[in-house]
Amino acid sequence: MTEVQTSLRTESDLIGTVELPADVYYGVNTVRAAENFQLSSTRIQQFPELIEALAIIKHAAAAANRDVGALEANLANAIIAASKEIADGQLHDQFILDMIQGGAGTSTNMNANEVIANRALEHLGYAKGDYEVLHPLNHVNMGQSTNDVYPSALKLALHKMTGTLLANLEVLKKALQSKAKEFDSTVKMGRTQMQIAVPMTLGQEFGAWATMIDRAVTSLKHVRFGLLELNLGGTAIGTGINAHAGYRERAIEHLREITGLNGISSASDLIAATADTQIFVDLSSALKRVGLTMSKIANDLRLLSSGPSGGFGEINLPARQAGSSIMPGKVNPVIAEAVNQVAYQVAGHDAAITMAVEAGQLELNPFEPIMARGLFDSIGILSNAATMFVDKCIEGITANEELMRDVVEGSAGLATVFSPVVGYKAATSLAVEATETGAKVTDLAVEKGLLTRAQVQELINEALEV
Repeated sequence: MTEVQTSLRTESDLIGTVELPADVYYGVNTVRAAENFQLSSTRIQQFPELIEALAIIKHAAAAANRDVGALEANLANAIIAASKEIADGQLHDQFILDMIQGGAGTSTNMNANEVIANRALEHLGYAKGDYEVLHPLNHVNMGQSTNDVYPSALKLALHKMTGTLLANLEVLKKALQSKAKEFDSTVKMGRTQMQIAVPMTLGQEFGAWATMIDRAVTSLKHVRFGLLELNLGGTAIGTGINAHAGYRERAIEHLREITGLNGISSASDLIAATADTQIFVDLSSALKRVGLTMSKIANDLRLLSSGPSGGFGEINLPARQAGSSIMPGKVNPVIAEAVNQVAYQVAGHDAAITMAVEAGQLELNPFEPIMARGLFDSIGILSNAATMFVDKCIEGITANEELMRDVVEGSAGLATVFSPVVGYKAATSLAVEATETGAKVTDLAVEKGLLTRAQVQELINEALEV
């Protein structure tokens, strides 16, 4: 069998030379990083938003350097053309690195520089690797450092991804609100500490969940705005070393034009912005709040649907799959359980991100890659979970109204409703007797002459008003 000969090209760095396939767009620095970091199954190319953000920043940087006279127009235009292609989804397979990497994201920045440089060389009519004409570092990375490019790209990517999450959470909120309206007159007993408390409607319960989602969304929106403050132009440690005068301002202006995000701004203190990664733990905390809120709702739905006999059995979740390999007919609340697990994973990412943010030293935090991986994953799975929750669970929920009404009428918890009229002592006696005999509190209150039937119904109606 004849071996197929692959055409190769040679590239060099401070360590030595490497041979790589002639047709790939990445170069020696990417190859070194790919050899060094084989840590996870998560690759940069799995997050197109990050690749697109890197390309947009390289586009803005090239245009800014052209504007201030630091970069020849033909080279800048070739870099811009290549960057636009990548931002539009091309060559993403050339971003081959593991998301977990040492070097504060330097490998990822190098990967972007090399892919853009080699594609730009083709636009100029030259072969890949002809770096005497256009160099990944001298030209594509001009006026930049990983330390301002990488976090700026992360923030732009995260801003875009949270937009999708927010849209899906809005759909979840509206689905809960719709159920609140549907169950507006469905009376049930509320519970505290897993014990019967006082009457409410099922609609009020769903409405409360919708409000919880809305509050989590508000928190996320607040943090999201902070993602638009960038340290681009600060280069290595925020002093702007090696960047030409006027570059930073023009780069920010170009970013606004390219993205349409007028809220993009330059950090007032670039040294602080380069060293401080607090925005990432703030975002992680907001994402954790979203996850925990969704998980609380999932927990409640599992409880309320438990049984169906021998449990609460107040609502029915849509049956999605067989629940057991040994117990025929068993159906489990699998969608709610999956939502729970998403929340656990988000909380786990938050713990790792918190540790990474705390561990930064002096003028740079080198642990942004693990922050990025955790944040991207949290946003993605929360967004998917919100959609799944609506489509496969919330919209199909039905209520067992008669069961809930029977529980209300037979509940000793109604004694609390009657207490303002009959007094705490008399209400306590009603509750105790109802519990011991199984009689209804409503019947006992009427039989003992404490209330009339009309008063009983009036007090119950008043208790349901909010």
